Parts: sequence; structure tokens; C-alpha cells
Amino acid sequence: MDRGRVDPWNGSPDRELVLSVYYPARTTHGFRRAPQMTARAAENFKGFAAYYHHLPAGVDWSATLTHSYADAPPAPGRRPVLLYSPGGTDPRTLGTGLAEDLASHGYVVVTIDHPGETSEVDIPGGDLRTIQISPTTPTDPVLSRLMMATRFADLRFVLSRLETLGLPLDLPLDLRRIGIYGHSAGGSTAAQALYEHRELKSAINLEGYLDYLPLQPGEPSELYPIAQHGTDRPLLLAGTDGFRDARFDSSWSALHGPVRRTEVTNANHWVFTDLGAMAPQLQAAGLMTAEARANLVGAVNPSVSVPLIRRTVRAFFDRTLKH
Repeated sequence: MDRGRVDPWNGSPDRELVLSVYYPARTTHGFRRAPQMTARAAENFKGFAAYYHHLPAGVDWSATLTHSYADAPPAPGRRPVLLYSPGGTDPRTLGTGLAEDLASHGYVVVTIDHPGETSEVDIPGGDLRTIQISPTTPTDPVLSRLMMATRFADLRFVLSRLETLGLPLDLPLDLRRIGIYGHSAGGSTAAQALYEHRELKSAINLEGYLDYLPLQPGEPSELYPIAQHGTDRPLLLAGTDGFRDARFDSSWSALHGPVRRTEVTNANHWVFTDLGAMAPQLQAAGLMTAEARANLVGAVNPSVSVPLIRRTVRAFFDRTLKH
């Protein structure tokens, strides 16, 4: 709870965030496997996903089990920390697979929801908070700036609380080794957070723009400060050939410093999320058309895209945080 920071989407005097923490476990014996989503979050996501992602409406997302075990004791050892910010409207739970892979290789991964702009956030002991931003936000220059400013402030708050985050689980964190990654608007958030916070040692932007929409028609777009001034710490820009456009090329090419760019081919925007593995299965089951799948994640086989993305993200953080 970020007390005293007014929530711009519902007017609450305090901004409430919800996080998940993934970490290497000492044992999983006697602990239950965690579902990808809670029952009430899944019920809301069912309708939202059918409308927004053109996913079949009959999927029970709460029946999807993860490879994580709730409340399992952490393995010993002080570990590097990674923060994850999801794309606009997407819940943090759509980044579960990549977070689990990173945790299985020795990282503590903190995934963050941004309530009000997320399809739904199931607040423990509280209400299910559903999306509150206007559908025009992504194309509205004023509202989209407010959305990003709120995300930047969310990250500042989480970073300020990392020191105590692991205490209830007796989870030692190596706060000298912190990285951040995110998808779409979360990728934009991650890149700008690298610029704002010296404690972040590296970042990955998974296909997020690095400029604001012009406030007036005909005006040039305004680059984020990191695109204007560059970075002195490693930044990876990862995109797809199916979603690439001139705005990416313009804002990404403005960057200077230790920046690397890579591209997943035969792919589309949400291939960086759990939908990269799920959409092909839904198509194979006859629940999703080939066109809907291609528009979402591309035609790339998940046996190619999933390990490629996991290896790319993991190798980058291994190089920038572990050595």
C-alpha cells in the first residue's frame, strides 16, 4: 500500500499494488501447486480475453496449474532480484512461465500488477478490481501519459520496499543485483525505470515503445528520457517481425549506450507472454482460428519461441547480474 499517493483510476487516497514472488524452493513436498489465476480473477479474465484477445470464452483459466508451489520454503542463498511489469490491460499472471523459468535458474522474480489498467486484480482479503481506464487510453496522448506516469510511480514504490519484501518468507535478496523486464507497456516501464533508478543494473524491454504520443496532431513524438539521453547500463530490446513498425524503429534507434536489439521472427506481440504457448494449443483444439492465433502470437511454433525467449532473457540477466 503506497499511502498518500492518490490512485488516478478510482480516486482512492492510497495506491494499492498486488505482487507475486517466485523463487527457488528448498522443497515442494506437502505444498499445493498454484493455479495461474484465482477463481474470481479467472472468471473475469474469461470475458475480457474473449473480447480483447479473441480467445475462446469457455476456457477455465483457474484450472490451469503452474509449476509453482504456494508458500514453499525458499532454498538457502542470497539471490539476484528481477522485477516484471506486464503489458497494458494484461495481468501479471500472463507472465508466469517466464518468471518460473528465471526462478528455476536462481532468481527471485517479483511480478507486479498495475491496478486500474489491468483486466483484473484479485486483491487478497479484498475485492476483485477490474479495469477502469478508458478504452481510448492507448491512443489518447493525455491518458496514456497518465498511465505511464502511474506505472513509473508503482515501480518507484516497489523498489523502495524491496528490502523488506522477502522477510515474511525468510527470503534473502541480493539488492546489489537487481534487474527489470517487462512486456509492451511493461517493457516501456522497464526501460525508463533503468534510467531513473541507479539500483537497477540492467533491463529488458519486450516490445514496448519509448516515446509518448504527440499532444497535438502534427507534432513530433516526445522520446522518453532514456531514449533522449541513453543508458550506461545494459538494455536489451526484443521485438517481433509481426508487430514491428516505424514508431519502434524511430524510438529504439534513438538509444545509445550498451543497448542490444533482437527480433523473434514469424511471431507477434503476445508471444512474449504465456499466450505464446497457450494460443497454439487452443488452435490445435479447434477453439481458436489460425488468423486469431497469428494476430496474437504469430505462426511460430511454441517449441521454437518459448525456449528461444527464455534463453534470451535468462542469458542476458546471467551476463549482466551474475558475472
